[in-house]
Amino acid sequence: MTSINRSALITGASSGIGRATAVAFAEAGVDLALVSRSQEKLAPLVQALQDKGVRAIGYGIDLADVGSVRGNMEAIVADFGAIDIVVNNAGMGYTGNLQDTPLSDWQQVIDLNVTSVFQCIQAVLPGMRHRHQGTIINIASIAAHQAFPGWGAYSVSKAGLLALSKTLAIEESASGIRVTTLCPGSVNTPLWDSVTVRADFDRSQMLTPEIVAQSILHIALLPPQAVVPELTLMPSAGAL
Repeated sequence: MTSINRSALITGASSGIGRATAVAFAEAGVDLALVSRSQEKLAPLVQALQDKGVRAIGYGIDLADVGSVRGNMEAIVADFGAIDIVVNNAGMGYTGNLQDTPLSDWQQVIDLNVTSVFQCIQAVLPGMRHRHQGTIINIASIAAHQAFPGWGAYSVSKAGLLALSKTLAIEESASGIRVTTLCPGSVNTPLWDSVTVRADFDRSQMLTPEIVAQSILHIALLPPQAVVPELTLMPSAGAL
């Protein structure tokens, strides 16, 4: 594989949408800086991507520790080099009625799904501004637009991420930086197996991570004069 001389940073890269996106990017010749809480889980993926002929480095960082995110991401940029594309994919699901949601749980969801993304963006913006180019893709959810009972904290976090993206796009367009929010419907990922999510859906009807990854790749590789501000990608079966 010959590199197309672009590099991407992907968070939440060890599984689900992040992993599928890393594979899709590698097959397109994009070099990769991959972030996940678990360096151990990243290791086999990094090796597989390197075998495809691209440069790939894994970084074990806990983005839930929001106070350290910006510094850690700045260190990645310094180590890896220029980042052309950022896919802010790391996040968590959470179910529970608003009245029954403890403040600590609420803060955990907002911290990971919104604040850590904000900190990642602040770390990569200076380099993108300097080169007058860059693409930032934030993975939100249909829940940013549509309310689902029992998903209040999650919906608020994803709506906040959408607002963050829209504001960033306006502020940075003169710097040549493109911002996209991807709002998928239900995707068959390990989110549904997490301890903070209690839901029973037919996962066979959901989008696959690979389908979402192809949309992310398309957005990332658009010519510089084009941008997709927001993309809603739904399972043909509906929101579920």
